[in-house]
Amino acid sequence: MKKTVGIPKALLFYYYKDLWKAFFEKLDVEVIYSDDTNKEILEKGERISIDEACLALKIYLGHIDNLKGRCDYILVPRMYCVKKGEQVCTNFNALFDIVHNLYPDINILNYNIDLEKRKKESKAFIHMGEQLGFSYIESYNAYLCAKEIERKKKEEKIKEQEKKFSSNNLKVLVASHPYNLYDSYISGQIIQHLEKEKIDIIYSDLIQPEIINRECEKISTDIHWSHSKEVMAGIKRYEKKVDGMILISSFPCGPDSLAVEMIKRKVDLPTLYLVFENENSGAGITTRLESFFDILKAKKEAYHERSH
Repeated sequence: MKKTVGIPKALLFYYYKDLWKAFFEKLDVEVIYSDDTNKEILEKGERISIDEACLALKIYLGHIDNLKGRCDYILVPRMYCVKKGEQVCTNFNALFDIVHNLYPDINILNYNIDLEKRKKESKAFIHMGEQLGFSYIESYNAYLCAKEIERKKKEEKIKEQEKKFSSNNLKVLVASHPYNLYDSYISGQIIQHLEKEKIDIIYSDLIQPEIINRECEKISTDIHWSHSKEVMAGIKRYEKKVDGMILISSFPCGPDSLAVEMIKRKVDLPTLYLVFENENSGAGITTRLESFFDILKAKKEAYHERSH
């Protein structure tokens, strides 16, 4: 009988879903995903979280609860340093401990990445495979295969996005961490409005990894939060190719509080800044979006008139 691994569709899922999916498929391990974020998941996460937790962490814990009793293991990685000289959000450092303390009876499938201590991703995945009963070679081969699939999928997504720049449509950069960008409960209303207005959506995370440092340095050379650097790099990469930007944050995100201030000072782009705190955060968004779109359309029309 196949082993089953539950994956919460929150936080790290939106960074590593292609890698995880390919790795477990190669090992013939069945993956069970939590449901899409909904009111029930968020409310459960809010009840079990401390007040100071950000919205994204509350949602994550709601997804853990959603998977409880549905699988043999729940995947909860621990990450500290994924790029040398940098650090990820402290919530990612503490995920394993938080989940273990809240749900001591859950079988957690865990791996640890910390390049400062030479704990590489490849070793982490091999360890995870061995936890599931597979050999070193089986786990290593599965990881190599999964990394190639992940790389190709990322390239395909970037190429598809690049095609949008050949159209004359209004273009809006939606900038944030992937767990905000692609969680329909947070950004779904925004994406629907953009699609309704036939505006081309450009996502900040679709950027080649090798240019992240170079692009981010145009805003700041001091940021050591890996995921904040990715957001800032994506904004700089597309700044001159779009008509405006919607910047999204989960309250109260510590790294975002610093990054957003730098973005405001160093990015010359009409920007709508949206902060989500709870299920009622979406109230009034429609009016703000419509006003923002009107401004962008008027600006583009004025530019065309001057050009002709």
